[in-house]
Amino acid sequence: METEHLLPNLTQLTFPVGQAYLWRDGNEATLIDTGLAGYGERVRAVVTGLGVELRRIVLTHWHGDHAGSAAELVAWSGAEVIAHRADAAVIRGEAEGLPPVFTGEWERELHGQISPGVPAHEACRVDREVEDGDVLEFGGGARVVGMPGHTPGSIAVWLPGGVVFVGDAVANVGELSVGVFNVDSQVARRSVVGLSGLEFEVVCFGHGPALRSGGADRLRELAAGLAV
Repeated sequence: METEHLLPNLTQLTFPVGQAYLWRDGNEATLIDTGLAGYGERVRAVVTGLGVELRRIVLTHWHGDHAGSAAELVAWSGAEVIAHRADAAVIRGEAEGLPPVFTGEWERELHGQISPGVPAHEACRVDREVEDGDVLEFGGGARVVGMPGHTPGSIAVWLPGGVVFVGDAVANVGELSVGVFNVDSQVARRSVVGLSGLEFEVVCFGHGPALRSGGADRLRELAAGLAV
């Protein structure tokens, strides 16, 4: 696992598959996604090394490269776990998540290459179920943005200071694109179009390097080319 400080209070954690983000408000920290299962101790070392208390975990969706270490992190931190109500039962282990609907053989082959490196997440409690428009107590009033399509309960998290965490709704791998492995690709495209109406500079992706400036303009360019 590698770390990179994107802003004075924002650290990116990069795993063999996927990324998570640690946001700090003074001595309190919020983790947006948790990375792969088995990385809990390494994430803990980052948190303790920064001298902050992990107060909450926000999961953008239930997939193993995003919720994988949630249970491990809760076990030592007692952090509040927040997720959209439509994905909460899957995170808790009470329901099976929907499989992706592939748009072509290329996507099926890509999934076959990546999925062996993404173990299933251990069931984890969800303390707070959220929906589009809910406001969270960090980052100056973080807003939950519903981004269904990748999973039914996929979300983005927008901070009024100009940062947005998009989960897998958008990827930055080679170029900006709508994320792959969606349960409904048309709904996923509509979600990206909706997100492009917000203002932000920094975009943090589940996959690919963050955009540190001009993020809203770049997402609007992407949205303009989508047939929805």
